[in-house]
Parts: sequence; C-alpha cells; structure tokens
Amino acid sequence: MTKKKIKPTSDAVEILHRRLVAGKPDKMAELEQIRADEAVARKIHDLRVQAGLSQRALAKLVGTTASVICRLEDADYEGHSLAMLNRIAAALHRRVEIRFVPLRNAKSSDGRASRSAA
Repeated sequence: MTKKKIKPTSDAVEILHRRLVAGKPDKMAELEQIRADEAVARKIHDLRVQAGLSQRALAKLVGTTASVICRLEDADYEGHSLAMLNRIAAALHRRVEIRFVPLRNAKSSDGRASRSAA
C-alpha cells in the first residue's frame, strides 16, 4: 500500500492541523466541541455588545450575576444550559434556534461520508 502524497504547504494552521488533528478521530471530536463552545460564547458576547449592555446589566435582566455572564462569554466554559440560553435570548428580545449539522468527515448512518458543514 502506497502512502498518499501530501501537498506541501507553508500555512501554519494547516501544518498544525496535519500534525495534531488529522487522522485522529478523538482529537477531531475535541476540536469540534471547542469550536462549538467558542461559537456560543462569541454569540452571547456579540449580542450583548450590540444591545449596548454591560455584563452586569445583562445579568440583571436575566436574573443572574455578572460573573455568570462572564463565564458564559468565556470560550473555555462548557456548562451552557438551554434554559440559561433561553433566558439570555429573552432578555435580548431574541429566541434560541438549534440546528443539528453533520460533523466534518463523519460517516452517516448508512456508512457514507457526510458533506462538510459550512
């Protein structure tokens, strides 16, 4: 069996991806979880800033403390609850939508590779 030749690159992100994640399903799953946590944190932060609210002001509207809002806006935080997200959405006159999208390079239930989520 011959090895597939990898196209040379000088892209640092691509090099790190190849060395640390590519071909390692456990690392890929961990990376996807990190990306999801970061996306939630960034969305909460962006919506709060767009509304012109401080963390303390949003916390008051939601009925919690500024430290909770600070934690929710931290990309490393993994404790997002749907109930808290709904409270934040209501305070910002929004609603939460949940989508289930295929994982990158995941096999579907019929064994075919799924398309990459954009």
